Amino acid sequence: MIRAEALHKRFAVAAKGLFGRRRPPLVAVADVGFTAINGRITGLLGPNGAGKTTTLRMVAGLVVPDGGSIDVDGIDVARNPQAALRCMGVLGDGRGLYPRLSARENIVYYARLHGLDRDTAQARAETLAETLDMKPLLERRTEGFSQGERMKTALARALVHDPANILLDEPTNGLDVLSTRALREALRHLCSPAGGSKCIVLSSHVMQEVERLCDHVIVVAGGRTVAEGTVAQLCEQSGESDLEEAFVRLAFGPQRGARA
Repeated sequence: MIRAEALHKRFAVAAKGLFGRRRPPLVAVADVGFTAINGRITGLLGPNGAGKTTTLRMVAGLVVPDGGSIDVDGIDVARNPQAALRCMGVLGDGRGLYPRLSARENIVYYARLHGLDRDTAQARAETLAETLDMKPLLERRTEGFSQGERMKTALARALVHDPANILLDEPTNGLDVLSTRALREALRHLCSPAGGSKCIVLSSHVMQEVERLCDHVIVVAGGRTVAEGTVAQLCEQSGESDLEEAFVRLAFGPQRGARA
């Protein structure tokens, strides 16, 4: 389980702007909080620039928050980021594969970094290749992989140490219909009892993906959590029957929703 409370993060910008005026810090996240439980896919839904990626990076311990708290399976991320990271599999916005290595070598290398012995690492690569339907890719160098093939390899790498919690930043970006469907099926399996009842948190600005995939949705706008619930609950809160209309109303207010 992942619990984030009152997260805040700002970034310094160039000290001086036009006419020598000092620029204020950029507030990327002002007040974001959520609870993601095991066996459920929790979605962070928001427009580009809403603070979703920064939030996930703070949860993963890659960015230190200026305020708020995060715990992963009871581990305080600020106090023990390495222990928390061992409980997480992270698929960032950049896939970051080693192009000269095969898919198998990419996966096994990360398994070894997580402390798995060579035989266990190989076995995990085989298991994940079966789960993600990527057996034909295992012995191919990742250089020249399609977006879908890169996504599958990067996801397998993130899951190689069998983490209880999975963070995915815009996982369907650049994927075609078949690759998106394959990813959706893999994530549903992972959060099911047969797949280990994983806690999955993903960010997206694609309404259709969130509606089809997520059990619980956190609406983020302007660096803040502005609403949360199931898709049906968000529609009820906003008085709309469609998730897109509900999102616009909740994220930007009734006047913007009316104009849209």
